[in-house]
Amino acid sequence: MTTLTSRRFATTRTARGKVATTRRRTWVVVAFRIVLAFVFTLPLLFMFVSSLKPDLQIFKDVASWRAFAPLGHISWDNYRGVFDRVPFARFLLNSIGISLITVALGVFVNSLAAFGLSRLQWRGQQLVLTAIIATLIVPFETLALPLVWWVNKLPSLELHGFHLTFTTGWLDTYQVQVIPFVANAFSIYLFYQYFSSIPRELDEAARMDGAGSFRIYRNVVMPLSGPAVATVAILTFLPAWNSYLWPLMVVQTESLRPVMVGMQYFFQLNVAWGQVMAYASMITLPVLALFLAFQRSFINSIASSGVKG
Repeated sequence: MTTLTSRRFATTRTARGKVATTRRRTWVVVAFRIVLAFVFTLPLLFMFVSSLKPDLQIFKDVASWRAFAPLGHISWDNYRGVFDRVPFARFLLNSIGISLITVALGVFVNSLAAFGLSRLQWRGQQLVLTAIIATLIVPFETLALPLVWWVNKLPSLELHGFHLTFTTGWLDTYQVQVIPFVANAFSIYLFYQYFSSIPRELDEAARMDGAGSFRIYRNVVMPLSGPAVATVAILTFLPAWNSYLWPLMVVQTESLRPVMVGMQYFFQLNVAWGQVMAYASMITLPVLALFLAFQRSFINSIASSGVKG
């Protein structure tokens, strides 16, 4: 009886020890996450707080904790100054339109290409897939100048009154900010991996019902690929929204520029740091709000795509 009681006591003690260890690990993980979130939040907090202060106040508070607190002379003057200095509303609408169109076309074109590579059988299929994946190692800066030359040689259709005229060159247009970035090797590969995990028996059953390849793509494969679509949409939207180098190279007309190019206006002649922070806040907060609103979908979509692939 004594031996049995000792064993039960030892078992209970071991279980309590495991519970205590698990709790300590949980608290350590929670504390680490809080510290990590605090570190990543500080720059955003500094940016927003500084956007409410005049330049002299920003430099005065930068060496103390007051840089992260709305103390001192607080006003919305910097935000009003942004609208006086640049056509912010026009830049914002341009970026929204360019980003959304790039996402819509990108999802369609890349998923269609991946469907042909993963669900159809044709000669040279693996060679084409290998060539597409190989382009991932080529940085965009290497392709930028040749791409400028090519888009300047492409035909364009312009409307003058009630007459359509053909011209040459896409420079200084909206399409030059969208079309070159629709097809994306990483998006094709992500869709390819996801489509490959969908049972081919579904295609065979659809073909027995008289469905063609495009109908299978539209009614069978795409409805099952929600996580991959969400991932590609998010990963396409962010570079399109943050694009700076390319529109700076190919767009000269102010009314066609996106929000990121508008940042350079504040570094000409006298730099107004308060207005810089206000402008940065206005172009960051919409994306941040979008991410927070769809945070769960974003995490689930990437996790599901990774598991499926």
